[in-house]
Amino acid sequence: MGRTSVDAAKLKKKFNKMKDLGPVKKVVRVNTAELQQKAQYGAAVDSGNLKRSIMLQIENAGMTGRVESMAAYGAYVEYGTRFMYAQPYLVPAFLEQKSLFIKDLEALVK
Repeated sequence: MGRTSVDAAKLKKKFNKMKDLGPVKKVVRVNTAELQQKAQYGAAVDSGNLKRSIMLQIENAGMTGRVESMAAYGAYVEYGTRFMYAQPYLVPAFLEQKSLFIKDLEALVK
């Protein structure tokens, strides 16, 4: 699956000045969990395996959150094939959560 990330250069400069990154880690954790829930809600359900296979990982000492489908066919459902239409579940959830995540980070540095 494709990688998508949020680039906020202005926020990075402000975070470098912060001493305690605990609140930032909490924002990352909460928004990653919300992204996982939205992706699970939007996933196509035939057997429920795809929905159950959407996992979250917190990495980089709590500064990075990752949500991905562990099902081998997750990318085929997300992007489709020549025989099957796409049923996106991860990208729409990401696009919805991205603005909320940036808003939470901006509120933190004000």
